[in-house]
Amino acid sequence: MTQEETPSTTTTALAETPEGKAPPSEAASPSRGRRVRLLSALVFASIALAGVLLVLYAWRLPPFSSPIESTENALVKGQVTTIGPQLAGYIVEVPVHDFQFVKAGDLLVRLDDRIYRQRLAQAIAQQRQQEAALANNLQQRRSAEATIAQRQAAIADAAAQGDKAKADLRRNQALVSDGSVSRREFDITRAAAAAAQASLAQAKAALAIAREDLQSVIVNRASLEAAVENAKASVELARIDLDNTRVVAPRDGQLGQIGTRLGAYVNSGAQLMALVPDTLWVIANMKETQMADVRVGQAASFTVDALNHRKLYGHIEQIAPATGSEFALLQADNATGNFVKIAQRIPVRIKVDPDQAEAKRLRPGMSVVVSIDTAQ
Repeated sequence: MTQEETPSTTTTALAETPEGKAPPSEAASPSRGRRVRLLSALVFASIALAGVLLVLYAWRLPPFSSPIESTENALVKGQVTTIGPQLAGYIVEVPVHDFQFVKAGDLLVRLDDRIYRQRLAQAIAQQRQQEAALANNLQQRRSAEATIAQRQAAIADAAAQGDKAKADLRRNQALVSDGSVSRREFDITRAAAAAAQASLAQAKAALAIAREDLQSVIVNRASLEAAVENAKASVELARIDLDNTRVVAPRDGQLGQIGTRLGAYVNSGAQLMALVPDTLWVIANMKETQMADVRVGQAASFTVDALNHRKLYGHIEQIAPATGSEFALLQADNATGNFVKIAQRIPVRIKVDPDQAEAKRLRPGMSVVVSIDTAQ
């Protein structure tokens, strides 16, 4: 074949194919399809594996299990004290304002105390009256003892008069027989002896009465002493009521909003304000499935939502003796046939470590995210 014939031959071959295109290679087309299918399967498997790994990581399952147990169900707690009066009355003084820092014993509210001052004065007067009656009882006892001494002397006198009358009667009995003493004088002597004997009996009876009077005075003294103690208790109660007209801070802390104003009438136990001390802690409600390795004393950290998720540190101080559902007002009855298993929550108390500047900005009720290192 010559050089001139080559182009024409090639042109003839292209013309014989459909649309003037070269035929595809029969060996290349199946190989390329297999590669595409294999690549698609690898991509799908990679996506599925990534999804499984993501689920395992989210649930902290092997191989992504961690000794750190975390929960978002956690709050900052504090000993918030509700301040209220023990008495009812009109408010005559409110020397504090909202969110003020106070010391223990500072006056928060003062009620009208005029009635309670008069009750205290009345109780003091009654106490003095009972004390005077008790002192008078002592004088009565001394008088009764003197009366007893007098009765005893009267008995001695009556006994002496009786002895004399008996002696006169014996002498007259010896003389009346020989006529030295008349019968009339003898009768007089005998009557005098009988009168002396009666006087002795009367003196003894008077002594017995005097002794009973003394015993009555002694017994009455115990009643008067009880009356004095009762009067003293009444004075103390009146003084307590008077002191309760001054509502003072029970401890150092910061006040909440003042819920009352000057001139308002309040009842006993009304909520006037709240006092928040500086002692704070964190309560983390952990799932029961997270409690296997949680122990008292383990280190914990928590981030505070209100402080741009600042991290603070603490230690587990206490673990609740029961789940939160056990302390609920309405207990669930799982024997009704509609039981659904739900992971229970166990409160864990975390003490905030000292010497943390940001801890001073914590407030009760703030939301935090707690992480507990169970590897310790």
